Amino acid sequence: AALSWGTMDVASALASRRVGSLAVTAGVVVVSGILLILMTVIGGTPFPADPGAIASSGLLGLIGAGAYFAYFTGLQVGPISVVSGMVAAYGGLTVVLSVVLRGETLNLTQAFGAAIATAGVILTGVAFEGGLRGTRFASPGVVFAVVALVLFSLMAITTDIALESASWLQVLLVSRLATAAVSVTLAAIVLARRHAVRPANEASRGGPGPLGRGEVVVAIVAAGILDVLGLMSFAVGLERAPTWLVGLASSFGPAVTILVAVALLGERLKPIQWVGLAGVAVGMIAIALP
Repeated sequence: AALSWGTMDVASALASRRVGSLAVTAGVVVVSGILLILMTVIGGTPFPADPGAIASSGLLGLIGAGAYFAYFTGLQVGPISVVSGMVAAYGGLTVVLSVVLRGETLNLTQAFGAAIATAGVILTGVAFEGGLRGTRFASPGVVFAVVALVLFSLMAITTDIALESASWLQVLLVSRLATAAVSVTLAAIVLARRHAVRPANEASRGGPGPLGRGEVVVAIVAAGILDVLGLMSFAVGLERAPTWLVGLASSFGPAVTILVAVALLGERLKPIQWVGLAGVAVGMIAIALP
């Protein structure tokens, strides 16, 4: 899941800077939704009959729509490396929520790791310029990243609850249909408003970005495929291991994104942000210790 989502983030970020985060969100969830429908048809998987499973899976889809939109918006307006580093903290928050809401246990070393990871996240997303009065968020994308990390953590907990009454494929199908319905509806409303307030020739122009139109389509399709692979791995993992462990392991995906952004896209982190990323890594390792 971490490898799939980490790679997906790069494609989604580049596409978002060309056509906007809402369009990318809608495109990715539609592609992944089609793939999940094909999987259920080919495998003969029935639609869940348990009302509780449908409700929890639908709620998961609504949370997912908000998480994807917030994250892709953060990737659109902020440095990929910083936004991804912030969102990586959803693993630590998932640990806390698993203890509080699911009754899972955490030892002293793991609790210390969660605190270190949280401090690292703060350093990753904050820029220091001339003392405390000059302290600010390193990027406007950080605000969206914070929203996304909270929602991704809630997704992990909700997925675990939904899996108690349905199979992983049933849960993913219902949740993704809900996410697609919300995302496509919002995208259609925004597109209609843009055409209503702008001249036709202006509304048809895409925003600036490093990708061409054809490349954007390829990036969105690739992101949708990678998203399905990540969701499948995540859900199957939750069926076999504690929620906090799966949530933590999957949160290493942004590390892949950061490495790509720094190595290939020319992004640069400030020294304090490197320290923050190191704190996130150390904290997450401590959390994972038995």
